[in-house]
Amino acid sequence: MLAFTFGSLVVSKTIISTTNSPEAIGPYSQAVNIKGGLTFTSGQIPLNKSGVIISNDFEEQVSQVLKNIQGILKERNRDISDIIKLTVFIIDLSNFKILNKIFEDFFKDHDFPSRSVVEVSKLPKNSQVEIEAIFSDD
Repeated sequence: MLAFTFGSLVVSKTIISTTNSPEAIGPYSQAVNIKGGLTFTSGQIPLNKSGVIISNDFEEQVSQVLKNIQGILKERNRDISDIIKLTVFIIDLSNFKILNKIFEDFFKDHDFPSRSVVEVSKLPKNSQVEIEAIFSDD
């Protein structure tokens, strides 16, 4: 656990690393927990645990990314109901309706988190989607 000062507030953080999701593909952590209740994931792309993009199909990629986020949640003994905010990066905004349908199915028994969706020109490993999550983690 590391501690740092933000103004007069001392914040402790814990680096999250799990085998439930693919390893980071660069010099960053899978997620970071801030003592007091929040965990921030790094952007998750549709890698399997071997570090390979699972498919070129957009729907399959989104589903895999959500599974990867679930792996981080599981490491912290949390579930999708703890997700507060998602930031979604996609390379083609015309997939917005497909994305919405996948999210409706994924969160069908839970409240929807807040969400932003942004079209970008390119993502790591030529994936079509990347998602960051913030979740409640007391």
